[in-house]
Amino acid sequence: MTAAERWSTHAIEICGDLVTKRYMKGDAPALLDREWRALTLLDAHAPGLAPVPVAVDRDADPPMVAMSRVPGVPLRGSPVDGERMAAMAKTLDALYGAVPGDRLARVPVRPDHWAGLAVRLRDWHGRGPGKAAEGPVWAALDEGMAWLDRPGRAAGPDPGGPSVFGPGDGNLANYLWDETTARVGVVDFEDSGRSDRPFELAEITEHVSGWVDGGFDAAAFLDCFELTAAERARLRECRRLLALTWTFILSFDDPERPRNPPGTAARQAERLSALLG
Repeated sequence: MTAAERWSTHAIEICGDLVTKRYMKGDAPALLDREWRALTLLDAHAPGLAPVPVAVDRDADPPMVAMSRVPGVPLRGSPVDGERMAAMAKTLDALYGAVPGDRLARVPVRPDHWAGLAVRLRDWHGRGPGKAAEGPVWAALDEGMAWLDRPGRAAGPDPGGPSVFGPGDGNLANYLWDETTARVGVVDFEDSGRSDRPFELAEITEHVSGWVDGGFDAAAFLDCFELTAAERARLRECRRLLALTWTFILSFDDPERPRNPPGTAARQAERLSALLG
């Protein structure tokens, strides 16, 4: 289950500098374990990038994790200027390379990485269109599935570089700008795990939060990273995969109880078609 589908899996309580996160729905033990593993790993190898782990209670009802509060305001919902974008890129560079290779090798692959996501998309396509899937949206989904079903796409292209630790959620609301320190902190690690840099960057650039209600320049953001030719090739394919994912997710929106502005699914279909070329 992608982060975009799990908007109500947890409840947050804030008391001073302490944040308590209670896992209400979904596979709560797995969500909690990924969150706690990420917090402890980053606290050990890259302190200051993420909340400090304080306590975990797997037997509570619902299970919970307590952590420090990260200062700052979310990047979602407002234009991300050059200073904030550079700070975000600096944070991500540090986060991706934070966990030593021998330890990272023991971290499970993050949920909905390429192979698992491809299986999920084929299942969704087999169910038929969602309520928001008007003609152009379903046509774009068919176009995307035709691309995905080409030979060699089941596992995706070579990552083009070493494994990295990925936060697993591209929502700009999870990146907090602290004006006092001019740094960006990261929260929400329910879908974190071992990944690769192109996939994680695609997770951010294709997340609906980057364009539906803000001014996030994806091209300028990607220019902040020195990518190899192989990474750029994989990034292009990962962006297509994640754009296809978001087209499906938005097609399932209920027009009577919309989570996004009218026409968002159609706009996403246009983005997907443009990426597919």
